[in-house]
Amino acid sequence: MIALPQDSQIPAHAQILVVGGGPAGSYAASVLAREGLDVVLLEASKFPRYHIGESMLPSLRHFLRFIDAERKVEEHGFQKKPGAAILFNQWKREGYTKFADHSWNVTRSEFDEILLRHSQECGAKVYEEHKVLSLSFAEGSDFRPTAATFSTPAGDVQSISFDYLVDASGRAGIMSTKYLKNRHMNESLKNIACWGYWTGADMYSPGTERENSPWFEALTDESGWAWFIPLAGGVVSVGFVMDLKTSASKKAAGAAAAANGSHTLQDHYLSQFALSPRLKKLLGSAKLRTDLGGQTIRSASDYSYTAARYSGDHFRLVGDASAFIDPFFSSGVHLAVAGGLTAAATIAASIRGHCSEKDAGGYHDEKVAVAYTRFQLTVLGAYKQMRNQQVAVLSDVNNFDQAFDLIRPVIQGTADAGQKVTEDELQKAMDFVTHIFAPTDSELTHSVGTRLGMDLLAPSTPIFTKDQIDVLAAGDEETGQILRQVNAVKTVSDFYTSPERLLGDVANGFVGRTKVGSLGLIRIAA
Repeated sequence: MIALPQDSQIPAHAQILVVGGGPAGSYAASVLAREGLDVVLLEASKFPRYHIGESMLPSLRHFLRFIDAERKVEEHGFQKKPGAAILFNQWKREGYTKFADHSWNVTRSEFDEILLRHSQECGAKVYEEHKVLSLSFAEGSDFRPTAATFSTPAGDVQSISFDYLVDASGRAGIMSTKYLKNRHMNESLKNIACWGYWTGADMYSPGTERENSPWFEALTDESGWAWFIPLAGGVVSVGFVMDLKTSASKKAAGAAAAANGSHTLQDHYLSQFALSPRLKKLLGSAKLRTDLGGQTIRSASDYSYTAARYSGDHFRLVGDASAFIDPFFSSGVHLAVAGGLTAAATIAASIRGHCSEKDAGGYHDEKVAVAYTRFQLTVLGAYKQMRNQQVAVLSDVNNFDQAFDLIRPVIQGTADAGQKVTEDELQKAMDFVTHIFAPTDSELTHSVGTRLGMDLLAPSTPIFTKDQIDVLAAGDEETGQILRQVNAVKTVSDFYTSPERLLGDVANGFVGRTKVGSLGLIRIAA
């Protein structure tokens, strides 16, 4: 893939500066440039560059279609992903989520470059190997950024002024960590991941509609989980995620047991396969690849975090620069492009006078907070089950809004300032989502849907209350179980959302305007 030519001289001023060329930054740049706005994107690396996170949600197709990039990804030849299988307990059947239309498992270096080059084709001015070092702010403002200092490939230090900033600088999160200092770490999800790539593995459920879906498995010692993600060309990404303290303890024990005291990261990685027997069986006689460049086994922290706010005066935080959630549900790229879209829509709204800059920022802030909280709630529910595999986790919270209200202050780090959440309430909120992972019975689901109406089971319909489930089930326990499972799945309907739906839901008193050329916000009458 060839980079489009750019003027060698970076302009002294940009209407909108995007810091970072990953999915969040590239997507925001594409949307804004398609609106005819002046966009400069500064990226510290030279693409293509390696990145973990290969498994995509089905919502990605809709977001790519919105910027006319879907065909590029479809035709690139990435591995199709028909759904995903999840095993929480070795003594039970796995759960399976089937997608209405396939998504992909991608090689991130190739996928990210497609998005970055697409932003150039849309009109964004992209400069790679230009690292933003610091920001300047308007005097007397509440962190209104007005200029950035950056390094060039030649080693020079230059600056650029701008009207609006999109911070897509990844986990470094220049605005959040260096200036706002508002990042909140989730203490219960301080995990670490290690992974490698294999060839010659078997596949999940060959010869069925589930063929070659990714596989996710809870470790038998309840310390975390493993992934098995098929990529194009017969390559499989295999990794383990576990609690940081547990990982350190395992490494120490391995070193103590080694005859010479040497226990490498690869030794640690390979020892975890004993805790994931179904994944090990899927690997079969596969060989670990050592020819991909860099380390054979890689490792990275997977600390989950959020921020007190995701917007401010003429700036928006998107992607990992705003928050990061444990990768169990492959939500990273979805949240990146969704945040990129709401950042773009609200900046366009502010520029075009659809509303005040404060109202525009508030819309983005609420959208990002709600999206992250939904996924975080689901991840916490999953971890509760993985860390208590012998416990029958039952739901007695049958209203997602109630669960959401209970857990959001905890996730957002504002529990001390507002609603107090008891341990019991927190557990009930997490219990609610565990029905998502129950093994599915497609025939029974179809039977219930035929009897009650398939539209009633659609993800877009409202959450059922407990009383509604009791009435609909009419004393039939199997019907009640299906309705509770459908109810829980509705909490993660973001898996399937589209730009039109994302911007169509009311937030901060506004809905989004999605027509290209007039992107922005519309105030909803009280």
